[in-house]
Amino acid sequence: MADEPSEKKDIPGVPEGLAGPELARAALDAALARRKVPPRRKAVGDGGAGGRRLRGYSGPGPDPRDPQLFGTLLARLVKSRGWQKPAAEARIFGEWPKVVGADLAEKCRPVKLENGELTVEATSTAWATQLKLLSGKLIKSIAAEVGDGVVRKLYIHGPVAPSWSRGPRRVRGRGPRDTYG
Repeated sequence: MADEPSEKKDIPGVPEGLAGPELARAALDAALARRKVPPRRKAVGDGGAGGRRLRGYSGPGPDPRDPQLFGTLLARLVKSRGWQKPAAEARIFGEWPKVVGADLAEKCRPVKLENGELTVEATSTAWATQLKLLSGKLIKSIAAEVGDGVVRKLYIHGPVAPSWSRGPRRVRGRGPRDTYG
């Protein structure tokens, strides 16, 4: 142990007799004093990052880390992925009573939507005729609820009777005649 220095070098601005962490803190304070930089003090609530909140609680103001409503997050996802048109088309089928009104929704249902052309099936041929007369008003109410350009044209037809002309158990011949008589 003869290689150990027997005397400590004096550090300017550091008092004699300090050792360990006290010596390190005093040396740091002395160096900061020579640079004329005030020592950094932690203010209450700033997290020590100069006013920025890096982690922990978000505080009283709005913050991206705050819990969000599911509808808000879903709307943001739909917009970022470009799903506005498919979502609007799906609303026609999912919210049909809200789109056309509860009274009309009882008498008809949407069947198919392709290229802005909506096919609607009515419960009777009389209601199909009435809906054809109201088609302009229906398109406007759909546009007001879902958005412009989603439905440009309506095809309205009455109920369709089942057809036995195709299928796995088709019988050749004239088919059932006396069934409905």
